[in-house]
Amino acid sequence: MTMMRIRRLFTIKTRFEAFLVIYAIAIGAVERGQHYLATYPGAGGWLLALACTGVVFVAGGKLLDAVRPQAAPVPAMHMARVARRLPSRSRPRLRPTRSGSVSAVSLRRD
Repeated sequence: MTMMRIRRLFTIKTRFEAFLVIYAIAIGAVERGQHYLATYPGAGGWLLALACTGVVFVAGGKLLDAVRPQAAPVPAMHMARVARRLPSRSRPRLRPTRSGSVSAVSLRRD
């Protein structure tokens, strides 16, 4: 029981918590990048600093994808309709043309 409570403390559940973690990662990445610039002067230090800040975008995207709200389950009746591929009355359908040069959507003749 105690282990589950401790584990829940380290679980990211909301987007706000994810943004806080991304912010902390960004602060650490900038600090590491400054360290690389001081240690490796020139292009090598700049490339390493750029790589550190680039990791924030990758990790942030993964964190935000992980806490995205789940879509509502699709009702079984809707799934049966999709499986049979019945046309919907609210969605326009393409109709065959009478002439090859007329648009497939409009049958209007001027």
